[in-house]
Amino acid sequence: MQFTRTEMLPPRAPPVLQSGALKWIREKLFSSWLNAFLTILSVVLVYFFVALSAPWLLHAVWNANSLSECRSIIAANFGPDAGGACWAMIRARWYQWIFGFYPPEFYWRPILNFGLLFVAMAPILFSDNLRGSVKLVGVVAVLTIGSLVLVQGSWWLFALLSAVMIASLAVAAWAPRYLLVATVLYPFATVWLLWGGSLWGPLLALAGIALIVPVYRVLSPRLGVVVATVGGMIVASVWWFAIQGYVSGGLQSFLPLDIVSVESDKFGGFLLAFLIGVSSISISLPIGILLALGRQSNMFLIRVLSVGFIEFVRGVPLITMLFTASLLLQYFLPPRVQFDLILRVVILVTLFSAAYNAEVVRGGLAALPKGQYEAADALGLDYWQAQRLIIMPQALKVSIPGIVSTFIGLFKDTTLVSFVGLQDPLRGITAIVRADTDWKGIYWEPYIFVGAIFFVACYGMSRYSMYLERKLGTDHR
Repeated sequence: MQFTRTEMLPPRAPPVLQSGALKWIREKLFSSWLNAFLTILSVVLVYFFVALSAPWLLHAVWNANSLSECRSIIAANFGPDAGGACWAMIRARWYQWIFGFYPPEFYWRPILNFGLLFVAMAPILFSDNLRGSVKLVGVVAVLTIGSLVLVQGSWWLFALLSAVMIASLAVAAWAPRYLLVATVLYPFATVWLLWGGSLWGPLLALAGIALIVPVYRVLSPRLGVVVATVGGMIVASVWWFAIQGYVSGGLQSFLPLDIVSVESDKFGGFLLAFLIGVSSISISLPIGILLALGRQSNMFLIRVLSVGFIEFVRGVPLITMLFTASLLLQYFLPPRVQFDLILRVVILVTLFSAAYNAEVVRGGLAALPKGQYEAADALGLDYWQAQRLIIMPQALKVSIPGIVSTFIGLFKDTTLVSFVGLQDPLRGITAIVRADTDWKGIYWEPYIFVGAIFFVACYGMSRYSMYLERKLGTDHR
């Protein structure tokens, strides 16, 4: 007997083991005997870790004036044998981890500088993402203004910073390219805000940068890009080292524009870490690109110098270069030329990072097929046009993970500056706080606090790297 169904069967739910959480658990955690063993072992390890750390975290004390007082409060609340975290030390001395020994009445200066940092980075990090740029500036505006009011308690500064951030938001919303002006001005504003002194110094240093442009435009059509760039740098160096001091002194005597100076030995904590890290990261990438191009150059002298510099720097530990910056660099400078210790450290750390970035970028250049170079030649582009328009964008896209890894390592290596007398947050400030008689004997809390801040900064760089890879589509070419 033949049978033909004339109506549809009602839909049924899939089997329990083929959908939902059970399917995920079966496929991801118990797909084989080895995965099942590793899953059970991981659960046991997590259980023991939570069982050991949970009481210590749950018995934490936030309000106390010393470690002994913390222990007394824990013993009174949870028993004489109980242990707990004493976060009261972080609450009492957090400002030292953030600002070092920077004068408290001038905390508004590094806070304002930190807020302006993100305003300057917005057009670079989100060059074609208007919404991302506005979000970044807006969030940082709220956090910076709130921090300024809570830490400094000055309402006129609150009004000033609010006006600056509102103007930045307006520019980011309607004309994001004009935020590049803030990007150019930010390094000079940083020097003036953090170290203080006369405003004419940073302004005239910016004028030296401006001198490079006309010299380059005049010389590049006749002598080429390299000669024009070197000529512009020579003119700017003459201005900075031979003329600027006299002009700055004359303008300062005629129209004083200055704020109270702060010596470099007052810098410390995360203020110092971010200052060295951001400066070195920003400068080392373009230098690394030039070194990578120099290593692949057909000009013998440029190639030899680039290879020699890269191999020498990569073969020397960073701590050795820091000791060089602290002790030996001054011997190689002309008489009466004094370089600030922080500036010397930034220079050496930048060169160290540039050598590693050069190798990362060289790997990106080697990954490009030969046809890309041939296509640039077929279009009639010269060397620098081909690098700017065709070769380098693709090489940097491939090199993003390695470049960001180098930056993260560089930011963490800023803790090594404690060996040359600077107060980094991990060794310098933590040792000073733990040496206080009120907090003598405390151990885990300061390292967890410092590690958490480093994790947030490094994780932020990693997430931005992933965002940039998705945006540029580095997984397919």
